[in-house]
Amino acid sequence: MRILIVEDNKDIVANIYEYFEPLGYTVDSASNGLSGLSLAIENSYDVIILDIMLPRLDGVQLCQRLRQELLLNTPIIMLTAKDTVEDKVTGLKNGADDYLIKPFSLVELEARLYALSRRVSHNYTKQLLTLGPLEFDPQTLALTREEKALQLKPLGYKILAILMKDSPKVFSRKELEYQLWGDSPPDSDALRTHIHTMRQVIDKPFSSPMIKTVQGIGYCMVTPK
Repeated sequence: MRILIVEDNKDIVANIYEYFEPLGYTVDSASNGLSGLSLAIENSYDVIILDIMLPRLDGVQLCQRLRQELLLNTPIIMLTAKDTVEDKVTGLKNGADDYLIKPFSLVELEARLYALSRRVSHNYTKQLLTLGPLEFDPQTLALTREEKALQLKPLGYKILAILMKDSPKVFSRKELEYQLWGDSPPDSDALRTHIHTMRQVIDKPFSSPMIKTVQGIGYCMVTPK
């Protein structure tokens, strides 16, 4: 199981590493919300552990972006120091699957993570995105065009989900960059490079392109003619 922990308390992060890694789990960590968002975009995780009180982007906002913008179905468990119904409801309403109150037992955390990883298919409705001959399942990353299986890099799947979900809406470069990297986008050619790579997979082997550049504005996806 691969786990992402987004937590700014170094002691909690160290304890999670010390407990889970000897058991064979792979653990990645981020100390702020934006770094956590970047890791979730670039990698695939079985479970995400997310603190509510985070610098740069708090846990609730991060959870919202993972669910609404990136269509991420990875189970999320919230960590909170506040034992109030309001905090629990806020986390659950914004996409969290479960919560733990600090301080917590690592044994209990492991049991909850394992249970969440098994229930993910029941917690979220499978959302198949279809655009003409192109079909994409954001949950399993199964991607086909004209029934031919295709494969993208991790960030390519995120871009594809955004463009397909609201097709034929034109997304500006800044809008896409913000959805992918927040307020800390990489160099100016990064998005163009990812779009180019996607075209090599989705468009080049076929007769009609689906990824369209709108000059001076941005990108969209269209049904091939």
